[in-house]
Amino acid sequence: MKENRALIGMAAVALVIGVIAYALASQSSFIMGHGMGQYMSGDYLINYQAKAVLASINTFFLIGLFSIYWRVYRETGLEFSLCLMIFSFALLLYALVSNPLLVSVAGFRASGLGPFAMLPDLFISVASFTLLYISR
Repeated sequence: MKENRALIGMAAVALVIGVIAYALASQSSFIMGHGMGQYMSGDYLINYQAKAVLASINTFFLIGLFSIYWRVYRETGLEFSLCLMIFSFALLLYALVSNPLLVSVAGFRASGLGPFAMLPDLFISVASFTLLYISR
């Protein structure tokens, strides 16, 4: 029961992080492409916002997974836990560098890949939440 509350709490915090990421992505006036001079609107903006939300939620979930695997590795010293920790850290780095909010802070602009830009983040969200569920 305690683990279910923790999982529900993590899902609630992820929802709040998603709302904050959506607000940040909506407030900005980002330009499509590097130097193209075309402002985002319509489907591009929706895809950009969805990718920002999913990448931010992924970052939160993967930080949680990394901390769980770090704790297990400290307690047991098993190589498998170390491998899971490295795996979650690699996915965390992916989530960080694929987040359009971080990319825009670095001075680059969003690209126009449409919904295909956010599909990997959707799959990682499902995978990381599943790993959180079985690792609790």
